[in-house]
Amino acid sequence: MVFDLDGTLVQTEKLKALSYARAAIELDGSIAESAVVEAFREVVGRSRHEVARHLVETFGLEERAAAERERFGVQQPWQAYVQIRLGFYEEMLADESCLLRNQWPHNVALLRYARSTCRQVGLASMSHCDQVRRVLRVLGLHEMFDFVASRDDVEHGKPDPEIYELMTTTLGREPAECLAIEDSVAGVRAALAAGLHCVAAATPFTGEALAEADLLPPERIVTDPDRVWQVVEHVLNEARTGRGDIT
Repeated sequence: MVFDLDGTLVQTEKLKALSYARAAIELDGSIAESAVVEAFREVVGRSRHEVARHLVETFGLEERAAAERERFGVQQPWQAYVQIRLGFYEEMLADESCLLRNQWPHNVALLRYARSTCRQVGLASMSHCDQVRRVLRVLGLHEMFDFVASRDDVEHGKPDPEIYELMTTTLGREPAECLAIEDSVAGVRAALAAGLHCVAAATPFTGEALAEADLLPPERIVTDPDRVWQVVEHVLNEARTGRGDIT
């Protein structure tokens, strides 16, 4: 079983959305926090580069962000925006109680179940390695995985399948033997493109987009956290009875 991190094990997508919103407001005080959070929903699960460029373009921040390039020693407006946003996000990550309050208990419990029953467990995250390590340490999950892949390990982020291809190759598993637990459209696309089975644990940020994308049967999109175990067990039972490939 392979887990996503942001939005799946911990509500860092909410924290990321707030950090992007506060950075946008720092550049342009007329922007509403709620508007940035809503725009973030459109690119949740994608790389930092893609998210930042989308928000800079959406809210017309190019000129204001460009004026901050020298301060951060970067070349592009979106890079300056990212640096401003990282300051807010790192403050949130530094608050261990904030991370603990924002974990998803149902998916963390599923991870612990997977660790005790699956041959191997992996993590495929679009966060950078230092952030992944900190979140896992604070949540006490740093020893749960056989392999952790982050944005630093791949050239192309989700929805490109590269990170899942790296995962299955490193673990020595066939993709059809693996089940991915994702929360975003980008993550689901990446897992399916790599040939993995997938269950989507939808969040308030991703539920509507997952339904509209029509990538998974409705029964594999979990909108009620209490049902995630039931859905995963159903997928595993299909495999055990010969209707699936997961072993």
